[in-house]
This record gives sequence, C-alpha cells and structure tokens, in this order.
Amino acid sequence: MSNKSRKILKRISNICCLIVGISFVFAGFVKVVDPWGTALKVNEYLSIYGLEWLSPAAMIFSIWLCGAEMMMGLMLLFRVRIRLVSIFALVSMSFFTILTFLSATWIPVEDCGCFGEALRLTPWETFFKNLVLLPMVIVIWYRYRPDKILVFKPVELMLTCLFFSIAMGLGAYCYYHKPLIDFLPYKEGANLYEMIQAQHDTGGEEMEEEEYVLIYRNRRTGKLREFSLEDKEWQNESKWEWVETRVDNETSPVQTLVSEFSISDAEGNATEDVLTRKGKVYMICITKFDDVPRSCAKRLRGVVELAKSEDALVVCLTPQPLKYVTWQRFDESEPVRCYNIDATVMKTMLRAENGLVVLSDGVIEHKYNCRSIDFVE
Repeated sequence: MSNKSRKILKRISNICCLIVGISFVFAGFVKVVDPWGTALKVNEYLSIYGLEWLSPAAMIFSIWLCGAEMMMGLMLLFRVRIRLVSIFALVSMSFFTILTFLSATWIPVEDCGCFGEALRLTPWETFFKNLVLLPMVIVIWYRYRPDKILVFKPVELMLTCLFFSIAMGLGAYCYYHKPLIDFLPYKEGANLYEMIQAQHDTGGEEMEEEEYVLIYRNRRTGKLREFSLEDKEWQNESKWEWVETRVDNETSPVQTLVSEFSISDAEGNATEDVLTRKGKVYMICITKFDDVPRSCAKRLRGVVELAKSEDALVVCLTPQPLKYVTWQRFDESEPVRCYNIDATVMKTMLRAENGLVVLSDGVIEHKYNCRSIDFVE
C-alpha cells in the first residue's frame, strides 16, 4: 500500500473511530444507567426465542452488555488497544445486525432497545443504523489488523481498568439504587394528578368510564392478545408479558400515560382513588412477599409508621396474584392494603424488585430502591 493510500486509510479510520466510539458510548451509557429497562428487553428476547430458563441471568447480562458497549466506545475514542476492540466490535455488530434483521422481518419485536428508553427505534431503523456502522467497524479492523492483540502498554492497561470500573460500576450502582436518568413517563416530577384533572376539565370521560385494553405478548409464541381489566388471565407473568395499555375513545394523549398505571383488587379498580388523593401517598412495591429481605422489611415498617404519623395513605402494590382483599405487615408493622399491578408496569415505574414510590398530590415526588430508603429509622 502506498503512503498516500495509508494516509487516506488513516483519516477514514480516525473518522470511523470517532463516529463508532461516540455511538457505542451513547448507546452503552443510556442503557447502563437503567439496567432494569435493559433486563426487561433481554427477557423479551429470551421469551421470543424460547430461552426463558436464562431469565434469572438477564440482569447480569444487562449490566455486562451495556457496560461492555460503553467500554468499547471509550477505548475507541481514546485509542486503547483498537486492534482488540475492533475484533469485539466486529463480532458484536455482525451479531446484532443479523438479530435486528430478524426482528424487522420474522420476530415480533416493536423496539430493539439499542438506545434504551432514551431513543426508541423501530427494528428497521435499528437495522439500517447497524448497516451504516458495520462498514465503519470493518474499516477500523482492517487498518489495525497488523497490530498485536494482547500487548498492552502500561497507560493502556491503566485506561482499560479505568473504563471497565466506570462502565460496570455505573451499572451496579444503578441496579442497587435507581437509574441516574429516568427516560420513562414515571420519572420524578410527573404530575399524574394534573393529567387526570386535564381529562376532566376538557370534558373527557371519567377514568372508570373509559375502556381499558391490556395488550400482552405470549412468552412462548410471541403472539399479542388483548385483555380487559376484569380478565385476570394476564396476571400469569410466566405466560404473558405486558406490551402496552390502550384506552379506547381517548380524548387526550395523556390518557395513555395514566392508563399504563392500573391497580385493583377483589373490590375493583382503585387507580383513580390513589392517583387523585390529596397529600402524600406511599406506594410500597413488592415483587414477592416471601422474598422481601428482613432489612427491607424493617425499612418498610418505618415507612408505614411515618405514613401513620403524617395521616398519609400507604398502599402495597404487587404483581403476586391476590384472590381476596389482602393486608400485609412488614416486620410487625400496621397492616397495609395490597393491590395487584402488572409486573412489567411496576418494574417500569420503580426499576427495582422492591421499593417505594412517593406521591404528593398526584405528583411522583421520590422513588426508592428498598435498600436506598434512608429517611426512616
């Protein structure tokens, strides 16, 4: 190769490193700050491909996948062992290009999740994005193919360890506490009460008069099915996965946001009663009552005591099926009324197995992973 050709290849590869590096860092960051959302997407793919037995490892894979993507992007931007990184990037981009093509053609996936909830792309948009990046990765790999793969300079080894610590540490922190950035409608500051009032002020129908249609995907077949609120078959989390909630005859776009949150028990739907209540509402979210750690139960007892001292409402939300009106105690606390909520909706709102969502006049004031509840004794 002539010197002129080498210079051209160098310039092109430098531009490719910049574009691919920024793309990887952005995609990795917006997912690693929300490992729960990525884990939900991983579970969706596992259910579609009949690999539900791998679901317990979804969170580990989520943190590793997002952290690795962010780490590769940083290494490309800082020119650290590009030969090694280009091989990993080439393998991963080839795999995900094939996967997104399948998602756009034969596999029923509405959003591939490559940019988490920060930027939602259709499978075809993701596929074409990958078609743009893949040749750039090939150019990077081609230019650096003569380099040795595993020969690290001291500064490269230091930067590799630093990038690994940043990427994986960020994911672990957001898993044990809460996402640093919440891209979803249930973020802190969302005024659910005002959105409900806006429906009433514009002459919309009352919430209980709307027809709510729950759309779920069969985990085994991938087919979509519609349920009414009264049909409790959708509560079988092992069989059905929530996709969206539709409000028929809706008159305001905010109804879709409100309708995604629905709680009920044997006495009926309690969504409006909770969201429109004045003052503080403490919503304790529990995935499985038998799996609540003792340390978490002690913190929740403090929440119940605090709510009682403030004369505030405290309720318990759980995807665990409830046949009757149920009351639950947390470490010998006062009994708390429990309501059913869809598992995916709860994790979308809370981003934790167990935790607390605090409303103030219908506004989401705070959200806590159970281990992060530090305002009670």
